[in-house]
Amino acid sequence: MTVWAALASPRYLISSWPWRSYAYLLTSVPMGAVSIVVLVGLAALSALLSPILIGILMLTAFPLIGAAIGWVERRRAGMMLVDGIKSPHAKLPAGLTRRAKVTFRRREQASMRALGYGFVLGVFVWPLSALFAGLSVTILLTTLASPVIADGDQMGMGPWTMDTAGEGLLFLVLFGPPYYVVSSYLLGVIAGAEASLARAMLGPRQEELQRNLAELRRSRLDLVDAFETERVRIERHLHDGVQQRLVGLTMTLGLAELDLPDGEGRRLVVKAHSEAEAALADLRAAVRGIHPRVLVDHGLEAAVREVADRMPLPVTMELSVPTRLPGPIEAAAYFVVSEALANVAKHAQATTCDVTGWVDRDRLVITVQDDGVGGAQLGAGTGLTGLVTRLDALGGTLDVDSPSGGPTRLRMECPCRLGD
Repeated sequence: MTVWAALASPRYLISSWPWRSYAYLLTSVPMGAVSIVVLVGLAALSALLSPILIGILMLTAFPLIGAAIGWVERRRAGMMLVDGIKSPHAKLPAGLTRRAKVTFRRREQASMRALGYGFVLGVFVWPLSALFAGLSVTILLTTLASPVIADGDQMGMGPWTMDTAGEGLLFLVLFGPPYYVVSSYLLGVIAGAEASLARAMLGPRQEELQRNLAELRRSRLDLVDAFETERVRIERHLHDGVQQRLVGLTMTLGLAELDLPDGEGRRLVVKAHSEAEAALADLRAAVRGIHPRVLVDHGLEAAVREVADRMPLPVTMELSVPTRLPGPIEAAAYFVVSEALANVAKHAQATTCDVTGWVDRDRLVITVQDDGVGGAQLGAGTGLTGLVTRLDALGGTLDVDSPSGGPTRLRMECPCRLGD
């Protein structure tokens, strides 16, 4: 809820928003005073030292002071803005020296906007906050203390004069609630306007949001690349290490089986030979499941066709992918189709299945449709949840349309280039 929505709510007066407004306006006073003192002091010192060039160099520190003011103000704005103010600053590139980091921050437009906000805060905002919030707090506290102050002493409050505790209590009862209502709404509006000004000047611009989104996309692609690198390492280790050892073990057991006479020893060797061959078959299936060799060598269409040929029901394929796609995209598409066909075989009770794929305006589109019983859902134990995350990192989407009674239609879309 925003402060504007809270002001329109009938529960505003009994919520925390009036007190948050008081706190936000009152903390503006020291922040604004410190900001203007620092800015004016640095400007004066720069002017005094300008004949020896040090003053001119000191001017370069103004954007950094603005960045510091912006950092504090974005956190202080959290009292009035539930979602706070997102940082408009770009992520620092890796490998920069401390001096390069300072230069990077100093040249950002966001630092200059924060400097401008510091000037506005120090010249205009904090005097208004001090006037309204300070006066309101003074009157409110005096009203609350009026029974004590008026007891045995004369107390004047505007046109009223009180000299007994009873009169002070009567004044508190008659004046206190109306004043709290009026001041709470007035300060809520002022604090909301100040927070909106802070968001407008300290928040990210459209191009900065797009830049942050691009940085997020690059970081997620880096994760995908790291996963692919680790996958290749595991696959090579299994294929060249563990698998070769199992092959050597089966050959050794086979030779031992030929040399041993009939008896209990030979029976155990035969059993061990069978178990080793089964383990080798399981390992090859696991390696193929991690990343099929046919996908690397021949591409998406051949890999999907191999999966379709192993299905226990007829699968019609119409894939039109003219060129090889980037490895992560081909892998994501393959595993989506593979998982979808596995679900069809296990749960759909279907008699036919169609796999269709094409490239539409630089986007790969693949659909898998069956004539089964329907009722499939993402995240309902179908094994597709992880693939949704993987596609999302590549900028793709995965949708399932599966009404009860069927048919089920799965559709994935993904950019054909990782930079999209």
